[in-house]
Amino acid sequence: MTHALTAAAAGFGTGLSLIVAIGAQNAFVLRQGVRRDAVLAVVGICALSDALLIGLGVGGVGAVVVAWPGALRAIGIVGGVFLLCYGALAARRVLRPVGTGLRAEGEAAGSRRRAVLTCLAMTWLNPHVYLDTVFLLGSIAADRGPLRWTFGLGAALASLCWFAALGFGARLLGRFLARPGAWRVLDGLVAVTMLALGATLVAGS
Repeated sequence: MTHALTAAAAGFGTGLSLIVAIGAQNAFVLRQGVRRDAVLAVVGICALSDALLIGLGVGGVGAVVVAWPGALRAIGIVGGVFLLCYGALAARRVLRPVGTGLRAEGEAAGSRRRAVLTCLAMTWLNPHVYLDTVFLLGSIAADRGPLRWTFGLGAALASLCWFAALGFGARLLGRFLARPGAWRVLDGLVAVTMLALGATLVAGS
């Protein structure tokens, strides 16, 4: 029992250390959380996607994927272009801010669909996600032997806790974002993050 808890704690700490970093996924979740727009769906997609990828890594899929390096290269190019486009839209909002008031029900539903599709693309078209979960966490878990799945469970729990805290905790910034120009600061951060990561992915592919 003690060994299992140690493995789970190690997985939690390792997973958290990889997830808690400024990246495309975190920037998107933060913005959705601040807007209170499809937060549960976005958090769920991120956490479940990480859990699935961590499971694949623990199961040894990473060694199989290495045999097709072109696949990750293609994902890097497509994901990089996607991030550049998203970053350009965020930059446009900085230059031409739009209102953030209440929306009609139909518009809100459309916004949720866009948020879900964007979150899926942000997660599955980002090769860094595969490197962190399938390859890195998978290889570390392999050293745990029979406790590798317990290690993976701890890493998946870290992902869930982080995205839930980021998405639902972001609303605490509501008072700050009530100030004029605050949304432009947030969108500026998102734009810089997305454009930098997108350019890095395209250049490195």
